[in-house]
Amino acid sequence: MSIPSHEPKRPARARVVLYTTGGTIASTDADGSGGVAPNLAGAALLGEAAGAIGDIDLAVVGVRQVPSGELTIADAIEVSGRLRRDFANGFDGAVVAQGTDTIEEFAFALDLLTVAGSPVVVTGAMRHPGELSADGPANLAAAIRVAGDSRLRDLGVLVVMNDEIHAARFVRKSDSSSLGAFASRTTGPIGRVVEGRARRYVNPPPLARVIEPDRLGPFVPPVALVGCALGDDGRLLEHLADLGYAGVVIEGFGGGHVPGRLVGPLAALAGEVPVVLASRTGAGDVLESTYGYDGSERDLLGRGLISAGFLDGRKARVLLSLLLGTGASTAQVAAAFARLHRSATGLA
Repeated sequence: MSIPSHEPKRPARARVVLYTTGGTIASTDADGSGGVAPNLAGAALLGEAAGAIGDIDLAVVGVRQVPSGELTIADAIEVSGRLRRDFANGFDGAVVAQGTDTIEEFAFALDLLTVAGSPVVVTGAMRHPGELSADGPANLAAAIRVAGDSRLRDLGVLVVMNDEIHAARFVRKSDSSSLGAFASRTTGPIGRVVEGRARRYVNPPPLARVIEPDRLGPFVPPVALVGCALGDDGRLLEHLADLGYAGVVIEGFGGGHVPGRLVGPLAALAGEVPVVLASRTGAGDVLESTYGYDGSERDLLGRGLISAGFLDGRKARVLLSLLLGTGASTAQVAAAFARLHRSATGLA
């Protein structure tokens, strides 16, 4: 006669997949030239993180081996496809390790493309492995633990750096070299990693799904990102359509303003391609109805420009590129930006 055991059932080990793409986190001076370049992969990239990921089964997949400036929106589309397949095959979470220069854009592209409840975490390093107090192993270990934590499902794509957990939709790289380079000025981090465990303080509302990944082809139409600066005469704007750009994002001053001399070229552009109005400040929403002068937000939106809402120029460009890649019309682009904004602010 067997006696039933009263020992608690051990939870299944979380399965996490790590995609490596290069970046500072993978960079060493392999040829002795004095400058580092991405060349670490697999177990070599994990380094000290391998012994600090806890009770997690980890698979490592090499995707690219490049500086982050070489990554493209097409790469994000490829990774999102891999994510969907791996989640369908039973993985519980995923981490993307990349260079920090383009994390905010790459992570946001994944957020728009990856329809999955499982945690997706993007991380990197500000100091390469040869530097004193390199942060790559700690960031990797924290990211893997977050990706393996079922309590962090349905939060969208996350960025984990310096033990802070950020929502991809809000995070920006705000310093060229500081370990604390990543910040979410609109909301602050949604959580932290403390003693190897995730702590969640904020639940961002789910983003509306405005991109249909199955409609995306291998070619993403080019979208220009143009900033405003003191005294700019706007001569670039007059040539963008002729250069073959399928859309334009203009980063205006403050709440979405441009000098009056830019109004004509922008209005003409908006008659040819979708033109999205963002703020160059990097935080806060584009205004809608406060100012009334030529070049104000009311003037520009009334002339057919599309509000970026809470998105900064770089993320607005990612969204516009993906929308145009699905064949969206100007009206559909405007509706998608408005819907995404409402969902991100909990008003959908």
